[in-house]
Amino acid sequence: MTVHFIGAGPGDPELLTLKAQRQIRECPVCLYAGSLVPAAVVAEAPKSARVLDTAPMTLAETHAEIVAAHAAGQDVARVHSGDPSLYGAIAEQIRLLKRDGIPYDITPGVPAYAAAAAALGQELTVPEIAQSIVLTRVSMKSTSMPPRETLENFARTGATLAIHLGIRNLREIKRVLTPHYGADCPVVVAYRVGWPDQAFLRGTVADIHARVRAEKITRTALILVGPALGEVGDFRDSALYDPAVPHVLRPKVKG
Repeated sequence: MTVHFIGAGPGDPELLTLKAQRQIRECPVCLYAGSLVPAAVVAEAPKSARVLDTAPMTLAETHAEIVAAHAAGQDVARVHSGDPSLYGAIAEQIRLLKRDGIPYDITPGVPAYAAAAAALGQELTVPEIAQSIVLTRVSMKSTSMPPRETLENFARTGATLAIHLGIRNLREIKRVLTPHYGADCPVVVAYRVGWPDQAFLRGTVADIHARVRAEKITRTALILVGPALGEVGDFRDSALYDPAVPHVLRPKVKG
């Protein structure tokens, strides 16, 4: 048997990859994080499948389900939100699988920041405005951050920031970001991206905290920060299609 770690994307079942969909359809055991993965994503599991929401379960309990499936020779669809490589909590699961000699593989999924950018209809890397994206989170009640991976250090880059798990810490985020991005820097809070009730709240570093409080958003939200999120009409075209910039597939155009 094999444990298939599956990236389910941010919530929209239509954002599943074909491989992910096939694995869910074929596995006799399906474990999914119901707090972040809609039931619709695993709705096509076999009717006879053992389908469990792991949100209220511990690591030991989910692993026990996998061990039982392994003993029965049954493949497991272990479905996670977004892409499992980013805050997927799969490292500790893989450690147990390796300890017990249980094979696994990983199917990537659409990350929330990419789905948010698509829904907003814009690019997060704009020539000479922002050419990097920092995927990070802030320390609260969850796991602490490594000492050098501070929001202030990332803010010094001026890159587009995608801040996870920080919606309840906007006051501190505002304090840290203001000296580096300025009070008027655009911010977008993407709430429940890919779900039927998804919503996007636009503001600035200065006022986004008040806007979020007014909307009573307290969880399941991604914070995007950076000048690329604003109206950036005055920027140079990418060199990718510039006739004056040749590359191996497009020789320089003769003038």
